[in-house]
Amino acid sequence: LALVTQIKANTEVSMAKFLGDVWVLLLVCFFPCGLPQTTYPFQNTSLSWQERVDDLVGRLTMEEIILQMSRGGARDNGPGPAIPRLGIPPHQWNTECLRGEGNAGPATSFPQALGLAATFSTEVIHAVAEATSIEVRAKYNNYTQHQQYGDHTGISCFSPVINIMRHPLWGRNQETYGEDPYLSGRLAQSFVSGLQGDHPRYIRANAGCKHFDVHGGPENIPVSRFSFDAKVSVRDWHMTFLPQFQKCVEAGTYSIMCSYNSIRGVPSCANKELLTDILRDTWGFHGYVVSDADAVENIMKQHHYTKSFEETAAAAVNAGTNLDLALTKWINAYNHIDKAVADGMISNQTLIQRVKPLFYTRMRLGEFDPPQMNPYSKLNPTEVVQSAKHRELAVEVALKTFVLLKNDGNVLPLSGKVSTLAVVGPFADNLMALYGDYAPWPEQNFSSTPLQGLSRLAGKTQHGAGCKKTLISLLAPECTDYDQVEIKTAVEGADMVVVCLGTGAGIEREQKDRADMFLPGKQLQLLKDAVSFASSKPVVLLLFNAGPVDVSWAKENDAVQVIVECFFPAQATGEALRRMFLNEKNANPAGRLPFTWPASMDQVPPMVDYTMDGRTYRYSTSDPLYPFGFGLSYTQFMYDYLYDHVQPTTIKPCDNVTAVVRVTNIGNITGDEVVQFYLAWGNSSLPAPIRQLINFTRVNLTPNQEMFVSVTITAKEMAVYTDQWVVSPGGMTIFAGGQQPLQNTAVASNVVNGTFTITGNVTPLKNCGHIGP
Repeated sequence: LALVTQIKANTEVSMAKFLGDVWVLLLVCFFPCGLPQTTYPFQNTSLSWQERVDDLVGRLTMEEIILQMSRGGARDNGPGPAIPRLGIPPHQWNTECLRGEGNAGPATSFPQALGLAATFSTEVIHAVAEATSIEVRAKYNNYTQHQQYGDHTGISCFSPVINIMRHPLWGRNQETYGEDPYLSGRLAQSFVSGLQGDHPRYIRANAGCKHFDVHGGPENIPVSRFSFDAKVSVRDWHMTFLPQFQKCVEAGTYSIMCSYNSIRGVPSCANKELLTDILRDTWGFHGYVVSDADAVENIMKQHHYTKSFEETAAAAVNAGTNLDLALTKWINAYNHIDKAVADGMISNQTLIQRVKPLFYTRMRLGEFDPPQMNPYSKLNPTEVVQSAKHRELAVEVALKTFVLLKNDGNVLPLSGKVSTLAVVGPFADNLMALYGDYAPWPEQNFSSTPLQGLSRLAGKTQHGAGCKKTLISLLAPECTDYDQVEIKTAVEGADMVVVCLGTGAGIEREQKDRADMFLPGKQLQLLKDAVSFASSKPVVLLLFNAGPVDVSWAKENDAVQVIVECFFPAQATGEALRRMFLNEKNANPAGRLPFTWPASMDQVPPMVDYTMDGRTYRYSTSDPLYPFGFGLSYTQFMYDYLYDHVQPTTIKPCDNVTAVVRVTNIGNITGDEVVQFYLAWGNSSLPAPIRQLINFTRVNLTPNQEMFVSVTITAKEMAVYTDQWVVSPGGMTIFAGGQQPLQNTAVASNVVNGTFTITGNVTPLKNCGHIGP
């Protein structure tokens, strides 16, 4: 631009030549030359962020503002276009960072999100998010240097997914952190901080918590997600579907994605109560709201809430949606903002306020500062993408996701090599099926299947998939074409049999719900045949799935001695399983189920019914196949000390309570233990959950080692929602253990409890200085 100024000042140069020189300059020099010299206040790093944003936005024309808000990034509707006259380059908003960088070339692939939730570890989530954003930022540095701004090349992430897993057949269960709002909220906070980094000035990549809100199925069974109206009670909305998003906001996320569905008749992306009253006015969110893909357009096309795109744009903008992730720039509601403004449906001031968070985010990403000021601009993809450090982290994390559901006779860990090992089933050597949906794809030599990993444990390995492989079956190994002879040949004569069954992204994923909970196709028959052909030799069942499947036969059959829920471990599958089988490098499994595993669909209310009554461990009185928080270990733990260490035992509504429990490893193997604290409301006159997880921590203990774990219970944990958050007088019980209390399917370790009493009157939580849980 300095050169442009010189040209313009030269009176001997004709206007035509001036315009030609400017055009050539912009095409040839602008992006390779980087940002121009400090010409405008928004490029002045000594000014406050607010002053810089105000200056930049004040220089935009209405047409430029509309283009920035309408180009959310998907397909040809992105990136956000450049503004050459101000030295502003394009910006790609559409990037997936769920558990590794997806869809923009090779990247380290960490286990699917539901598996990450099973770690019950904020440290694990933080480490995965940090590694993900390091790779995302490094790739972005390279892409922008080469002027590439296509889909998934940016550093503005549509992650994490923190919707509640409220139905076992929902296709997107795998992307969530499970069924509990407290667990989801804690993990979301760790993800946001890990992804965005801890630099005082810059963020490495910005998080975007989704899908806001009351979004937990259906995808396509029995109706479409695009037009679904979630009729949720106000109490369930506030106690189950909002808390984890509030935690995400408290963690400092820069973005929230509004969902496809309507909430009580109002589409989420046009829902002022949701996006303004709750999100901004109550929680203090200052970032941007981006729509799900075509969710703004669906306000009219699917929900029929509006009658024109002009009216649709006004509804979304006024409600609080900053950015339209339309799937094409040709059918885009935000293209009609100008007419809505001209007709008085959107004010100029509202439009200005909606575009400001977009540029504030870009400033905090370092886009308008000299690169040398931003340490993240130095990240190089050749040094960090798929690095040895990240590959080893993928193995360690996968190990922590595994949930040991059954281990009769202590078959695992192995004491030595297996002479002849059989590894069978459609997931035994099917690499693609081990990743799940929204997966990064690493280079193949960095990945391993169960067969590849476990074959190293045996002198001889026999393998049979038992299911005909097709291109479709690589992602959807339904096993409809079953080969019993192949299983018999592989299993007979083996000293141990490992059966690998599950679902895969072809069976459960975005836009695809499951119709039932059965193992797909002939997989149950395959398992029964493997048990029969094993002739009483140990049978280990490995499950690769997200939503629970019916494995009641395996649980009840003594011949199946080991069951492990593996979720979708991605690239580290084989190596992580090998270590777990041997308990190598402290590979003792300690994962816990982040959802309730129903015994049958008779225990599950219909998908379209959004009441929480009868759902999840918090409200269901059914006896599940496996309860939330369940998971075995190679060792055993004991709990004590809590009963007389809940202090004080009598409090007023806004007071805190401290509880201390001692956990001891009474076994002979070192292992992790997930210490879980639950709160139960006794004689409260107000509706409350049966119990609620209020804290957890994952600790490592050597044999005979003990550890004291202390928690502080505040009014936030004690509160329930009526027409507002309140603390009610009554008796309270706190439980501590490696599992939920009072379960028929239980870990051998004990659960201890203590009590305290809240006296006084029903008290609004806001009187205690809190706005929510």
